[in-house]
Amino acid sequence: MPALAHDGRVFDEISDAVDAVNVLKGKLWDSHAEFVADKDKTLFRQYETACDRVKAVYKEQHEKQTVAFNIKARVDFKSRKRARMSIWQAMEMLDTLVDDSDPDTDLSQIEHLLQTAEAIRRDGKPEWMQVTGLIHDLGKLLLFFGSEGQWDVVGDTFVVGCAFSDKNIYPETFEGNPDFDDAVYSTEDGIYEPHCGLDNVMLSWGHDEYLYHVVKDQCTLPDEALAMIRYHSFYPWHREGAYMHLTNAKDLKALAAVRAFNPYDLYSKSDKPVDMKELRPYYEGLIAKFFPPELDW
Repeated sequence: MPALAHDGRVFDEISDAVDAVNVLKGKLWDSHAEFVADKDKTLFRQYETACDRVKAVYKEQHEKQTVAFNIKARVDFKSRKRARMSIWQAMEMLDTLVDDSDPDTDLSQIEHLLQTAEAIRRDGKPEWMQVTGLIHDLGKLLLFFGSEGQWDVVGDTFVVGCAFSDKNIYPETFEGNPDFDDAVYSTEDGIYEPHCGLDNVMLSWGHDEYLYHVVKDQCTLPDEALAMIRYHSFYPWHREGAYMHLTNAKDLKALAAVRAFNPYDLYSKSDKPVDMKELRPYYEGLIAKFFPPELDW
């Protein structure tokens, strides 16, 4: 009997150790992305050699994303609901969509979502980060909800209402934007106060901003996940260091989260296609931990 009691204590100690490891793993969302070790990063985001389709989307985006348009887009978002459906149903809607601004893949968006989530999962990152990878581009549903084109849905995001940074890709194309020579909008701070924080500036309207506003009050994801969703396309900021004069201490925490997420979003695009049917039960179980059965879109 004493031996059995001893074995029981050993079992409890092992169980506690396993729990401790699991808790620790849950804190490692910002650890190094191991899966990128064998990736040739020079093959990604090659916009200078991108096809005309990619360049055309960015030219249109840079010319039409004005302060006036962005105010209108936000008013429109708040004025109506576009659909009510589950996360998985939203993913299935994207199955026919190819992002015309992306030079790195011609796969459908549901393939990209699952590739991103699977890369995060293989690296042992916490469940909330896996599900963030799974949903991060669902804002591209705007293309089915009355967008004016791909230019107000996809592509890198940037701040409107102040000078366009030369850290944006194809910066010369902003010259066709009516705000480019505006007396206020063309200044460094524009309509903003220095270090006012990104919560107080307008990023170009698109799938990041749309999805952030859809999910922020309809999920239990942590702030780091919401930052990953809202800023993952804000490459001039999280990759090039632009617009730092508008950021505050909160944004620096968000920046760490976005940079931890970015390798999975970007470099998983070269991974082999995934089996959606095989993966669906796992990810539907994961979705249920953070979202209600249906969301307002």
